[in-house]
Amino acid sequence: MSWSASRFLVQRARLKRFLRISEWQSMLAWAVVAGLLGTAATEAFRLLLRWLDLAVLGQGGGLVALAQSLPAWARVAVPAAGGLVAGALLVLARRLGKPETKSDYMEAIVLGDGRIPVAQTMARSASSLVSIASGGSIGREGSMVQLAALCASLLGRRLRFPVERLRVLVACGAAAGLTAAYNAPIAGAFFVAEIVLGSIAMESLGPILIAAVVANIAMRALPGYEPPYAMPTFPTVTGAEVVLFVLLGVLLGAAGAMFLRGLRQARNLFQRTSLPLPLRLALGGLVVGLISWRFPEVWGNGYSVVNSVLHTDWPWALLLMIVAAKSVATLATVGSGAVGGVFTPALFFGCMLGTLFGQGIHQLWPQATAAPFAYGIVGMGAFLAGATQAPLMAILMIFEMTLSYQVMLPLMAASVVAYFIVRSTRSGSMYEITEHRHLRQIERERLRASDMLSLVQPTETVVPETADLQQMSALFLKHPVKYLYVVDAQNRYQGVVPLRQLTAAMTVKGTASGHGRCASDFLSREIPPITQDMNLGAALQRFIEHQGERLPVVRSVNDPELLGVVHKTALLQTYVRLSE
Repeated sequence: MSWSASRFLVQRARLKRFLRISEWQSMLAWAVVAGLLGTAATEAFRLLLRWLDLAVLGQGGGLVALAQSLPAWARVAVPAAGGLVAGALLVLARRLGKPETKSDYMEAIVLGDGRIPVAQTMARSASSLVSIASGGSIGREGSMVQLAALCASLLGRRLRFPVERLRVLVACGAAAGLTAAYNAPIAGAFFVAEIVLGSIAMESLGPILIAAVVANIAMRALPGYEPPYAMPTFPTVTGAEVVLFVLLGVLLGAAGAMFLRGLRQARNLFQRTSLPLPLRLALGGLVVGLISWRFPEVWGNGYSVVNSVLHTDWPWALLLMIVAAKSVATLATVGSGAVGGVFTPALFFGCMLGTLFGQGIHQLWPQATAAPFAYGIVGMGAFLAGATQAPLMAILMIFEMTLSYQVMLPLMAASVVAYFIVRSTRSGSMYEITEHRHLRQIERERLRASDMLSLVQPTETVVPETADLQQMSALFLKHPVKYLYVVDAQNRYQGVVPLRQLTAAMTVKGTASGHGRCASDFLSREIPPITQDMNLGAALQRFIEHQGERLPVVRSVNDPELLGVVHKTALLQTYVRLSE
């Protein structure tokens, strides 16, 4: 650590003592800074994206409008060329990174130490920028959040934050980035808490909420800012109609499970091509380009299409074709390895499928049901809840977008149902960190339910009560142990023979002093056994009292049949896995 850095840390500690600022109070203050930095990073990425489209393709509007303005051949060529360049940038990012480094902000928070590599992140963000600007069917929020988290990570590293506080600060940056992208501060905070941290403890949620609120205020203050979705006024839904929204949740839960499986299959399919990464992304871009020849609506994240569907009547046949085309385009983009988010595409599919469902219901009961766009709005939340396995975040996001209490009842019903449908199919989540945490939780539950029998190892240091001095000495010479376990004719544990007692008997007056004596003559009860049904905590306490490296395990107190031994190392490793 440099002299200037040391001086800074000393002055900071003095100031905190003088002002009597606690750790959590200072964390809230730095969360404000993280919120501002996250907003700046998000806006910078948005402006770069707009500039790139304007400079290269000659139009700075939405990607769908840009695609419609291009000739058919250019719609095919631009995504393919963009994929090639994006792939080359990803190769560069891999060379810049280290294998042990956690480059993704989710991994840096949950699995790493909060440090996000700068050069690798910038290269991946540049790749994402090219993929999105060239029409890739992927969301821009992934890179926005990553850059916001990077800014927070650099801030924490500059301030010499310890690992735990650095992780929280990076989470604040991520929440700020998501809030700036979607104008939903509460949902942004709960996205990080529910999906990334897996906890809503106030020690971490408090600073995250502060960062999200600051980011929202700062983003609204920027000139020309508009929320990504212009939500229409949500109509009043009667009690009986909620049943239809429950049915919508079932359908979107099934669709969400298919979407998640499709993402995995698409990734596996592109990997099996064995193409270099740039050619793989170019192939994905070519697929998007060929689809956009007929359906330019597949370009980009779908903001303009969703806004149009929510405010105008689209024919059901066109909606169905757009859903099919966008599905293939998204799977091709994500499967090829392009860097970006699938959060916005999930909202897109939820809106399209929900509107289709609403149109069908409205045709059957036009006077008794809400307009189709209401089902589209609820569908956005339901599909997102199922695909992310974070229903609370999804409900809050749609509520913040609509600012309507009327949406809450159908939204909660559909989102919770969709969540459980996807969960029951074991389709995982859009985010690998969620799946990792789920598997880790299953492992913890398995370990908590385990008993000593699962840790028992066989032992050769067992002697009968009649073992003579020569037999015991041979075992002590063969195995570096301090005790031999003594059993009777039925293999029931009787006690131990301590090495010190055997050594004393042989050295007091020579070996003759031990002549004719057997194991029962040296028997000691100083090592109480562990029973096979003893829990891990009780067994660990027994090790603390004993201060040994292993303990005998018997079937039960009433039936002390010796089953083997448990080593302290195995028990401690189990505890470490429980605390991960």
